[in-house]
Amino acid sequence: MQTIFLQAAPDGGMLPQLLMFGAIILVFYFFMIRPQQKKAKDQKKFRDELTKGMQVVTIGGLHGRLTAVNDDTVEIEVDKGVRLVFEKSAISLEATAKVK
Repeated sequence: MQTIFLQAAPDGGMLPQLLMFGAIILVFYFFMIRPQQKKAKDQKKFRDELTKGMQVVTIGGLHGRLTAVNDDTVEIEVDKGVRLVFEKSAISLEATAKVK
């Protein structure tokens, strides 16, 4: 009885493995990392452009109009005479865009 052992060809080397690894890194970058960076950049730009009088929605779902914008906080009027102070990071770009 004869047994045949299959072996990888020695001429392939590590080049195909390195190319596959590089391709996987590129896929991760273009489909996961880059979109997250763009989303964070858009959110930061939106928060920097907040102005008094804008209708906004917080990440908790609270709707209101901005009455004051400070460096790190905003004041939102939710009803006549009812004003609440929130961090700028609590204002949601996606939810505010849906309201407009």
